[in-house]
Amino acid sequence: PVVTLTNHFGAVNSIQWAPHSSCHICSAAEDSQALIWDLSALPMPIEDPILAYTAEAPINMLQWSCLQPDWIGISYGKKVQIL
Repeated sequence: PVVTLTNHFGAVNSIQWAPHSSCHICSAAEDSQALIWDLSALPMPIEDPILAYTAEAPINMLQWSCLQPDWIGISYGKKVQIL
């Protein structure tokens, strides 16, 4: 692997590359967190995400908006949130 991102404490359910950036990726997991990672420092190690959001329950899926690149949609339980 080029890099391994290890800050989640539960199984990762979804990842999504940013549509507007070649060096940003978001991951979502059973630990209820959505984490945005900046990979621009590669090949240096990436230790922490640049942004973290904690939902009320494990996040099942995420989608980065192509038209609004500052928005990410997540789903968990019976809810959908736009971040």
